[in-house]
Amino acid sequence: MEIEKEDWSIRMARLLRYANKHRDKAKVVRLLYDRIVADGLSFHERQPPLAQAGRRGRRKRRIGHNLLFRLRDHRDEVLRFLEDEDYPFTNNCAEQDLRMMKVRMKISGCFRSFAGAEVFANIRSFTSTCRKQKVSVFAALEELFQGKLPTMPA
Repeated sequence: MEIEKEDWSIRMARLLRYANKHRDKAKVVRLLYDRIVADGLSFHERQPPLAQAGRRGRRKRRIGHNLLFRLRDHRDEVLRFLEDEDYPFTNNCAEQDLRMMKVRMKISGCFRSFAGAEVFANIRSFTSTCRKQKVSVFAALEELFQGKLPTMPA
């Protein structure tokens, strides 16, 4: 959607945002999803072929065309959040967990030792888990330093 601004991609983004809010309408979402993928594939089949440097190998495809094949082939995985609440709609939490490590590496260039990187990762993991479990990081650290295991909600 952001790169090619094709109609099917805008419709797919809207549908997925709608699906996230209306998980009870999974059957309708699946039908619309399949229709949008079919429309997108039809659109790309009508496009003129991309210029190829060599004549060997398979024909080069546009970015959106390749994405449509993945959306078609991995439909159940893309829509898994509709049926299982353990699967988040986005992977933003995972990206945020990794971001601080990358920022740290960019600022200082790297860690001085593997052990230092391990310690940093352990601390970040602990604080991130506390936040996700809605536990005060300070209280959990206090319990840890008192020799107790931090209490996490069930």
